[in-house]
Amino acid sequence: MSRVAFLGAGLIGSAFAAAERERGHDVVVWNRSASKLGALAAQGISVSTELADAVRDADRIHLALAADEAVDAVCMGLTAGSRSLAAVIDHSTTSPAGTRARAERLAAAGVSFFHAPVFMSPKACREGTGCMVGAGPAALASTLAPTLARMTGDYWYLGEAPDAAAVMKLFGNAILIGISGAMADAYAVAKAGGIEPARAFELFQHFDPGPSMKARGGRMAAGDFATSFALAMARKDVGLMVDAVGNAPLAVLPGIAARMESLLEAGEGERDLAVLARASCGRP
Repeated sequence: MSRVAFLGAGLIGSAFAAAERERGHDVVVWNRSASKLGALAAQGISVSTELADAVRDADRIHLALAADEAVDAVCMGLTAGSRSLAAVIDHSTTSPAGTRARAERLAAAGVSFFHAPVFMSPKACREGTGCMVGAGPAALASTLAPTLARMTGDYWYLGEAPDAAAVMKLFGNAILIGISGAMADAYAVAKAGGIEPARAFELFQHFDPGPSMKARGGRMAAGDFATSFALAMARKDVGLMVDAVGNAPLAVLPGIAARMESLLEAGEGERDLAVLARASCGRP
């Protein structure tokens, strides 16, 4: 049985801690605010208001915190003493630059650091489903792989670059947030035309946009902008959408329209809608 410390008692940290306890590990949870620890204590999970006590004798230290500043503050607390530390595994969503600098500082202090952010809901953390990506030293990755794989449904090691998982996490979240913004705008278009959101959502019983997203996304990544849906026609459709909504607030369509206009001015109108990615994926 391993002793596992979780630093951060938010939704993800608490769910991971509960799951590890159910796997038979000795789990202790620390959180800067003690008010979040009561529910965990009621589940029989050990809690601590002292960082040093939480990590003492731990075989693994997991971080699940809100932002770079919180991770840095906790890491400073971890390295403040002369105690020997177990590997620090950070599941937080953080900036690539901050993650890279953090890994370098901890390595200089003799602490093994591994970044393993997740695409997992609290329910997925409890059930060991979803996706986790990891980046850090290969030897450490090999040691941690069985443990991390058990914590998720799909574990993907990205290599030794310390910021690789941070970049991939932002890439994935950009997709999730972009889809949410697009759905919000699509509902606005439907509602402006007298179709309630629940009724509009029924379209997905007949039309699956997933294959198109994967196909166009793959061609975008390859810099292939061969036309199947011309940018000029897509811009016309976006104009129809914005006009239909009128003064209602929109999340993403105005920004897409502005980007389309700049590409049309550059003479890209007959190329595929995928040309929106020219700046990031285009070939010289």
